[in-house]
Amino acid sequence: MGIAIALHTLAAVIWVGGMFFAYMAMRPAVVETVEPAERGLLWHRTLNRFFLWVWVSIAVLLLTGYWMVFSVFGGMAGAGWHIHLMQGLGIVMMLVFLHVYFAPFRRLRLAIADSNPEEAGRRVGQIRKLVAFNLVLGVIVVLVGSGGRFF
Repeated sequence: MGIAIALHTLAAVIWVGGMFFAYMAMRPAVVETVEPAERGLLWHRTLNRFFLWVWVSIAVLLLTGYWMVFSVFGGMAGAGWHIHLMQGLGIVMMLVFLHVYFAPFRRLRLAIADSNPEEAGRRVGQIRKLVAFNLVLGVIVVLVGSGGRFF
C-alpha cells in the first residue's frame, strides 16, 4: 500500500507540478525573452518531452488508484466521497489531456513542420487555455486527494 500511495502521489506531482511550472514560470519567461516566431518551436520541444511524462503519470495514476480502491476499500462502494471526486476530476483531466495531445498539439507539430509560426502561435494559445483549465482541476484534485478524508 505504501508503494502505491508513493507512486500515485509522485505521478500527480509530476503532472500537476509540470503544468504549474509551464503556466506560471515558463510561459511568462518565454513571452518576455523569446521572439514570437521561435515560441512555437520552443513550446513544441518542451511539451513533447513533458507529454511523455504525462503519459507515464496517467498510467501510474490509473494503476495505483484502482489498485488502492480495490485492495483497500473493497471497490468503489467502500471509497469515500473524496475518492469519487478525485477519480471523476482525474478522468476529466485525462480526457482534456487526450484532446490537447491529439488535436492542438498535433496541429502545433504540423505548423512547426510547415514553418508556420502564426499557426504555431495559435495552437500554443489553445494549448495554454486547456492547460490552465487542467491546472485548476489538478490543484483541486491534489487538495481533495490530500485532505478530503479529513473534511
